[in-house]
Amino acid sequence: MAGVSDVVRAEAAGTRNEAGLLPATARKPRGGWGWRGTPYVFLAVPLVLLVVFTYLPVVNMFWYSLTSWDGLDKTKEFVGLDNYVAVFTRPELFRVFYVSLYYFAASFVQMALALYFATVLSFSTRFRNLFKGILFFPYLINGVAIALIFVFFFKPDGTLDSILALFGAENLQQQWLGNPDINNISLASTSVWRYMGLNFVLFLGAIQSIPGQLYEAAELDGASRFQQFRYIIAPSIKPIIGLSFILAISGSLAVFEIPFIMTGGANGTATFVIQTVDMAFESLKVGLGSAMAVILLVIVLVVTWVQRKVVPEEKVNLT
Repeated sequence: MAGVSDVVRAEAAGTRNEAGLLPATARKPRGGWGWRGTPYVFLAVPLVLLVVFTYLPVVNMFWYSLTSWDGLDKTKEFVGLDNYVAVFTRPELFRVFYVSLYYFAASFVQMALALYFATVLSFSTRFRNLFKGILFFPYLINGVAIALIFVFFFKPDGTLDSILALFGAENLQQQWLGNPDINNISLASTSVWRYMGLNFVLFLGAIQSIPGQLYEAAELDGASRFQQFRYIIAPSIKPIIGLSFILAISGSLAVFEIPFIMTGGANGTATFVIQTVDMAFESLKVGLGSAMAVILLVIVLVVTWVQRKVVPEEKVNLT
C-alpha cells in the first residue's frame, strides 16, 4: 500500500517528467523472485550443458582410470593407482611428451609471426583488409582438410619438392614426413600455418583497442614505430600475450588431428594424445588410456596455474 500511495502522491503533485513518466522513486518497485532470478534462468542452460558434457565425463574418466576395463566387459575390475604407476614407469608411454616440445617451440614462432603481422596491419597499410583475410583464412579451414592438403605438399615429388626443384635446390629435397629427424618439424610447421590466424586476430583486436591519442602523442615526441611498439603496444596487450601463452602450452600438449591424419603417429610423430587414443581404442586398455588422459589434464592445469603465479595479470596504465 505504501508503493501505491507514493504513486498517487506523485501524480497529485504533478511530478511526471517530460516523457510523461513518473520518477524512479515514485514508481512501484518490482518484486518477486522472478525479477531477481532472471540471470539464473539464463545461466541454467549453459551450466547444465557444462556439467553434462564436461564435468560428468571427467568424473567418469577418473573412475575408468582406476580400473582395468577394456571398454567391452560389463564389469570393471578396480585396480587403484596401478594405471598411474604404469604410465610413469613405462618409458614408451611417457616418452611421447618429448614430441610436444616441437609444437611448444613452434607456438612461439607462431605468436611472434602473429604479433608482427598484427602490429604492421594495425597501422595504415595498403590492402591491409586483404592481408587480414589471408592470414585468418587458414584458421577457418577444417583441420582434416588442412592435414590432407599438407600430405600432398610434403609427399615425395610433391608441391614442396617441386618448388625446390624450380629454384634449383634439389639437394634440399627430403622425406619430409618419413625422416625422423625432420618429420616433427614439418608437422609443427603445419600447425603454425593453421593456428597463426587465431593469435593474429587476438593481437589485432587488442592493438586496435588502444586509444589513437597515444600514437599521436608519441609521433609528436618523435617516437619511431619500434618505440611505439615497445612502450605502447606491448604493455597494452600484455594480458592477451599471457592468454596466448596459456593456449600455446595447452595446445602443444594436446596436439592430435594433424599428426594423426598426416602420419598416423608413425616414425616418432605420435603425441601423448595419439598414444592415449591408441591405448584406449586399439589396445582396448580403457583404464590405462583414461589414466593417461587424467595425467594430461592435471599437467595442463598445473602449468596454467604456475604461469598465472609467475606472470600474474596486471592492470595496464599508460597515463
